[in-house]
Amino acid sequence: MIEKIDIEEIKKIAIQAGSAIMKVYESDDFGIKSKADETPLTKADSVANAIICQSLQQRYPQIPIISEENVQEDYEVRKGWECYWCIDPLDGTKEFIKKNGEFTVNIALIYKDTPVLGVVYAPAMGKLYFAKAGEGAFLEELEAGVWGL
Repeated sequence: MIEKIDIEEIKKIAIQAGSAIMKVYESDDFGIKSKADETPLTKADSVANAIICQSLQQRYPQIPIISEENVQEDYEVRKGWECYWCIDPLDGTKEFIKKNGEFTVNIALIYKDTPVLGVVYAPAMGKLYFAKAGEGAFLEELEAGVWGL
């Protein structure tokens, strides 16, 4: 399964989501709401989630998605999943709101309860971390302001 996943595609998805996040970050309107658990939700969370989910569904329709921003399938359904995407489209929403640059886009592939691929992108810092089982873990530094690669 993992050999069929192109890490470069996942990196591009994270960068696209990061670009959308940065557009909201640079605006005057974050569109802040509260989720049921009283944690904040911004326009950036929603837009990044849509980009990631739509892109993953288009490229890998057979792999289900668990996202912090989506309604989750019942555990009775999820417990049978051998493989799934685990995403947090904007990890650090409170930091995003504070405008301190300390937030990330997180995309992971879980196979048989083990993370086998992951991308963590810090768009405000231009740092892209990625790893794939058997290939290693890496840091790619992007130029400041180059979010739409």
